Formats: sequence, structure tokens, C-alpha cells
Amino acid sequence: MKEQLSITRGKNACYVLRSQITVESNLSDTFDFFANAENLNLITPAWLKFTIVSDTPIKMAFGTQIDYRLKIHGFPVKWRSEISLWEPPYRFVDTQIKGPYLMWSHMHTLDISSNGHTIVNDYVKYKVPFGMLTNRLFVARDLRTIFRYRNDATQKALRFEPRSNSRVR
Repeated sequence: MKEQLSITRGKNACYVLRSQITVESNLSDTFDFFANAENLNLITPAWLKFTIVSDTPIKMAFGTQIDYRLKIHGFPVKWRSEISLWEPPYRFVDTQIKGPYLMWSHMHTLDISSNGHTIVNDYVKYKVPFGMLTNRLFVARDLRTIFRYRNDATQKALRFEPRSNSRVR
């Protein structure tokens, strides 16, 4: 299945990013991959200089808070997210508590495809300072680039490796 990625304007000056990919992995292994916060390092572009600041390993559950540092266009940014919904192995939501967005809520949902692989859906609702201008000039373009990278890296990380009979983590 081909990657699907879109950003649309929603209500109340919010924007909605939708992304869908299929990975060559079963539902349980795919959820476990996303439940390991350290895997964010594998699926985040290097140019963001992304670092998890919280002590690792992180026990993911409802209410877990995670602190990160990254750079957006060279500017250092601190980000704290909280797991506001946790329903293994089907979905979870991380919500920004502190960071660059006026609002950020990222729902991750997983479904089983007809061939036993996993469909990974991302639904991000966000609001940016200065609204449409900021989104059009910077944010939407950056998010498309980030999610294309993330989708590609996720597919590679969860691809079955026949020679070793294992998955790359």
C-alpha cells in the first residue's frame, strides 16, 4: 500500500495531518515498536537534532510524560508530551504539554490488513502561533518532510529480514 499523507485546515484555526502506511509486521510487534519511546530516535530526521531528555527506558502507559529536545530551523526547542490515551495494541495518543505548538494531539492507531500486516494511521491535530501564515510558510512543509521520513523509517525498521529471521530495531 502506498503512503497516504495530507494536511488540511480544520475548525478553530486547527490543522489536521493524516498519514497512513502499511508495515510488514504483525499488530503486536508494531505496537511494541511504537511503545518503545527510544525508537523515536530511529524515525526522526537527523536534522531535527532530536534527543529524549527523560530517563530511559520509559514505561509507556496512560499519564506517562516524556521530555525531548530538538532544533527547528536551528532554534532549540523543549517539548514535553503526555500519553493521554493508552489502548494497546490498537491506539494511543500523545499530547503536547509544553512545546512549540499552541496545541498538538497525535493519535496513533493500528489495524490489521487483509494480509496480516499492520496499517499504521497517524492523526495529528495541531494549532500554530500566527495561524495560516506560519503553517503555510514553515509548519506544513516541515511536517510533510518529517512524516515522509518517519513513514519510510518505520517501514524499514519493521520490515522482516529473512536472512536473520528478525526485525531491525
